[in-house]
Amino acid sequence: MKILVVEDNQKLAENIKEGFEAHNYLVDLAFTGEDGLELAQVMDYDVVILDILLPDFSGFEFCAALRKEKATPILMLTALGDIESKLKGFSVGADDYLPKPFDFRELLVRVEALIRREQSSKREILKYRELEMDLKKRETRIEGNTIKLSAREFGILELLMRFPGVVFSREQIINKVWESHYEPRSNIVDVYILYLRNKLKPFGYDIFIETVARMGYRLKKLDGDGHDER
Repeated sequence: MKILVVEDNQKLAENIKEGFEAHNYLVDLAFTGEDGLELAQVMDYDVVILDILLPDFSGFEFCAALRKEKATPILMLTALGDIESKLKGFSVGADDYLPKPFDFRELLVRVEALIRREQSSKREILKYRELEMDLKKRETRIEGNTIKLSAREFGILELLMRFPGVVFSREQIINKVWESHYEPRSNIVDVYILYLRNKLKPFGYDIFIETVARMGYRLKKLDGDGHDER
């Protein structure tokens, strides 16, 4: 796990770094908002620990700027413990807020909680090329365009996206997507596959749902670079 600490008090920043490194974290330090923002924009961190009172611009401005590009969890660590400052921090995109002075053990627990929450959130997003399924919000998007799917269409696509390259028989799809019983010889799955393909067709994604003769359907498997496997 990798953490960025943006804190102008160099002694405090070094102490935080030492504490997290003792728990096997990788830690980068930045002592100005400008340096910290540049690092946060180009590097992938699991959490940013951010002071508000920075010498060049405020942590509020930092947070707002980063939120335009990334959703990296941000914990604000500051002497400003009043409710107005806390509310402002959350309003610009902070995920947690810990006033100074603090006990490192509490900081560690809060950071670990943010990382767990982010990892859990990532598991609720399925991605295939530019096709995304947000399982929590029940939304499907391609290159930012929302695709309206029925519950059955969503269920079929979710199943196929969870296991690219795996062939599912019509009976398997019925058992996993439909609550009611349907005769396996029914063409209900074929009908919904057609519906699904038609909704993906304007974006060119219908071709990735493959029919495997006498077996069923699968989502074409991609190689490690996200290209079609031939």
